[in-house]
Amino acid sequence: MDNKKEDLRIVKTKASLYRGLMALMKEKPFEQIKVSEICSSSYVNRSTFYDHFNDKFELLQSLLLDLSSELTNTMVITNPTNNPQEYFKEMLTILLNHVSENLEIYSAVAKINGNSIAIDMTMDTIVNLTIKDIEKNNINNTDLPTRTFVLFYTSGFISVIADSVKDPKTFDPDKILKTLLMFIPDNK
Repeated sequence: MDNKKEDLRIVKTKASLYRGLMALMKEKPFEQIKVSEICSSSYVNRSTFYDHFNDKFELLQSLLLDLSSELTNTMVITNPTNNPQEYFKEMLTILLNHVSENLEIYSAVAKINGNSIAIDMTMDTIVNLTIKDIEKNNINNTDLPTRTFVLFYTSGFISVIADSVKDPKTFDPDKILKTLLMFIPDNK
């Protein structure tokens, strides 16, 4: 029972630190945020912070890993198809819903100077899951190797989505989906 309590305390501490970091990222750039400010904003003792993380970069990476894990759990294609446009429509709908639900985080991370960690993690997650689905459902009806086929489309999708989250006020998942689907052939 002590392990469960300890695990719950760790989860609560991480969640508090995540909220504190996100609150600060609304006020100023990540590069200017200090660990002491994160602790103050989170109501977490500085020594407790260092029990869990070495620095603010590790905290951010943990937040993004949790987000990536959540994305992996939601990226379940329920309507298997061998039509690339239908497949990518469902995949993009799931991805855009995930981004919408976590828009504050994605938007804040997109503004970090020179930080491509969120894009890289999202890309890796999407590419790996998509390759499995494409191979399983025989969706790649081109002469391209599956990895090349998947990288071509997903890198474009992720780049467009990453650019669109920079201003959450103008983020429009339906418009993004409609636009991206125009690039995918409808091979039935």
